[in-house]
Amino acid sequence: MRGDVFATTHWTVVLAAGSGSSRQADVALEELCRTYWYPLYVFVRRQTSTREDAEDLTQAFFARFLEKNYLEKLNSEKGRFRAFLLASLKHFLANEWDRANRQKRGGGQTALSLDWQDAEARYQIEPADNSSPDKLYDRAWAVTLLERVIGRLRDESAAEGKSRIFEELKPFLMVGKSAIPYPQAAAALEMNESAVRVAVHRLRRRYRELLRQEISQTLSDSGQAEEELRTLFSAFSE
Repeated sequence: MRGDVFATTHWTVVLAAGSGSSRQADVALEELCRTYWYPLYVFVRRQTSTREDAEDLTQAFFARFLEKNYLEKLNSEKGRFRAFLLASLKHFLANEWDRANRQKRGGGQTALSLDWQDAEARYQIEPADNSSPDKLYDRAWAVTLLERVIGRLRDESAAEGKSRIFEELKPFLMVGKSAIPYPQAAAALEMNESAVRVAVHRLRRRYRELLRQEISQTLSDSGQAEEELRTLFSAFSE
């Protein structure tokens, strides 16, 4: 794989624009926010008593964040969009939480169109544990990341006419090679076992490539991808 594949990412484009404005940076930032807004909702929802308060606070935050008021602050967090976004949210909440005249739904400013009904439905099936809001945020971020990667793999497989193969082999993406039941998969797909092994190998390799691509979009230095992945998936440990 070429070393410069991830030289330009959504987050590096945003940081390069700084407090200025460019169409490319605005689009990149909005794309990042549309992708990773749900983890912020989880963070806020865990600390609010009602769904409506969580929706109002999350939407108001994005309305202000997209104006780039935060990009000149929190320098220590700028390398990772995940950390920067959470630090920005905490800064926002510290000022907004008890403000009686909090702007509702962005106060008439341009706001992201978000699926609140789906967000609350997803939140209600989050693990019923005592994890901190920060840990829930990282866990939701990791799940969102994986959903993005699986979605891209599904689309690629469909474009190649391999949807059935993908659906059969998808469960093997995150298990050890020794645990993959190749004979059963071969029988289900009416393929020989050797062909299935090749298909699994290719699918897992492409999965790793896409996972790295997706997470690198949120980093200023793609060399931090492995460390970022370890941080995210540690949120699933007890």
